[in-house]
Amino acid sequence: MRVVFKLFASLTDYLPPERKGNRVELEVAEGTTVNDLIARFRVPERSAHLVLVNGAFVPPQARAERRLVEGDELAIWPPIAGG
Repeated sequence: MRVVFKLFASLTDYLPPERKGNRVELEVAEGTTVNDLIARFRVPERSAHLVLVNGAFVPPQARAERRLVEGDELAIWPPIAGG
């Protein structure tokens, strides 16, 4: 199945060189979870601060169980300091 994986800010460095901006379209197996993709791209868990699937927040304790489905868009932001 196809999904979109997007990383923002400093996390874009974890995407492969053939990415389109901050996103890649991926073919993944049925049953792939949010944590599976975080691990696949070696995004440090502490850096996966804001995680959204189709715009809906996925809390850290739900990422191992949240399975992706065809057409999902997984987006991840690092912690951002502001003032």
